[in-house]
Amino acid sequence: MSTALYEKAKKIRLFAMDVDGILSDGKIIYNSYDVETKAFYVQDGVGLKALQDAGVVLAIITGRTSPMVERRARELGIHHVVQGRDDKFVALSALADELGLLLDECAYMGDDLPDLKAVREAGLGVSVPNGCSETRAVADFVTERTGGNGAVREACELVLKAKGCYDDFIAKFL
Repeated sequence: MSTALYEKAKKIRLFAMDVDGILSDGKIIYNSYDVETKAFYVQDGVGLKALQDAGVVLAIITGRTSPMVERRARELGIHHVVQGRDDKFVALSALADELGLLLDECAYMGDDLPDLKAVREAGLGVSVPNGCSETRAVADFVTERTGGNGAVREACELVLKAKGCYDDFIAKFL
């Protein structure tokens, strides 16, 4: 990783992310009772908890509204959940203002066109290899793993390493 990328990641105090295509693989599945289901990757959750332990505030900003998102946010202790917002940048900016943060202290992780401006304008913009080409092109970091399959964990580890907290994170499990 480049020094410039680590410098950006070191400043992060808010880690915000989309859901479909980031926390999940992007597939929306309805069962026969017309209930939506989503699959979340457990290792992503461990990485997000590690960021919280390092003092980073977590947020979800998603265009859809889903009880599955509320449930996963509760499980992870994510208190800032913005659903039903297509303009992710406006939502990210408002949240940063509410928390008294500058945009360069905010990371945003997204995969599609509604995420484009937030990824571009955040202090650390992150996307995934299965994201749209436009969003990948403006990201500071594109994970190796795909959305819903460990990409969030990868981004969390980048921030933890840049902040010098990664060894402490690993030591908890030794």
